[in-house]
Amino acid sequence: MYFWTMRTALPAPKATAQQNLRIQQTVTVVGVVLLVIKWIAWWLTGSVAILTDAMESIVNVVAGFIGMYSLYISAKPRDKEHPYGHGKAEFLSAAIEGLLISVAGVVICYEAIQNLIEPQPIGKLDYGIVLVAITAVVNYAMGAVCIRTGSQNKSLALVASGKHLQSDTYSTAGIIIGLILLFALGYAWIDAVVALIFAGLILYTGFKIIRSSVAGIMDEADMALLNQLVKTLNERRQDGWIDLHNVRIIKYGSTLHMDCHLTVPWFFNVHQAHDEMERLGNEVRETFGDAFELFVHADGCLPFSCKICPRQDCSERKFPFEQRVEWTLENLVDNSKHQLKEASVEAP
Repeated sequence: MYFWTMRTALPAPKATAQQNLRIQQTVTVVGVVLLVIKWIAWWLTGSVAILTDAMESIVNVVAGFIGMYSLYISAKPRDKEHPYGHGKAEFLSAAIEGLLISVAGVVICYEAIQNLIEPQPIGKLDYGIVLVAITAVVNYAMGAVCIRTGSQNKSLALVASGKHLQSDTYSTAGIIIGLILLFALGYAWIDAVVALIFAGLILYTGFKIIRSSVAGIMDEADMALLNQLVKTLNERRQDGWIDLHNVRIIKYGSTLHMDCHLTVPWFFNVHQAHDEMERLGNEVRETFGDAFELFVHADGCLPFSCKICPRQDCSERKFPFEQRVEWTLENLVDNSKHQLKEASVEAP
């Protein structure tokens, strides 16, 4: 038996990191502009609801700068101190942003309750509604761009920024509804009740972002990603891949690191085994992109492997082929070579 390891990867494109950073810079600048507009709307109307929305926008601006810095850090190339890169900075950024979103939700709840207890006089609602509506539309559009780009580039920080912007839009929409009803009906409590409802949505969004960032920091398995990987491996399985096991995936920002053990025929020379590992890497990257890095450990098959090996041109076969083992999420992460249950042949 022989074994060796080979790292097969293409570095994450520099253009991807630069694109993430440019979008986050735009989000930050737009956030500052929208904050100014909301404060002007509050100054014109005296609405506590609009003041609450403006206070939440402060969180947007702070989170924008944090997200921008984290993307700058995560885009830095790997070095001696950080051999896997700096992508974990995005998880820290997302955690802080999720916390800020949650705090904003609590503040909105407090302000809404205060407004229920002691309603405040409001004026020039027509101007306030128009200004706040403009900020809502811009926020939602920027959030959609962040989420789409972040999902494509696998950037948790950018996705978190997009969700934050859209959650801000939902709260703003609630405030607009409250202001319109207040303008039409004159019931001062309406905007506070609607703000409370949307504050709950904001708190839930903040919790989900914190949960995702903690999962990334703790290297929690991404079950959706693993299931997609299993499907890809089964669809593109080659005869030279007798077995695959001990599969693990770790995410560092936009880069995915996969460790696995690939079993190849024991009589393959170094070049043949290398070709199989390259083929494995190419098939995976064709689905997941160039930011997928593989560290492949290859070893030779054992006699019990014959029963699960479909190769027809094997002159070293000890037992006839019986059944191919279908790779599943459960058996791919197992740290042992696969074999049929009835197989009991030991290595010589």
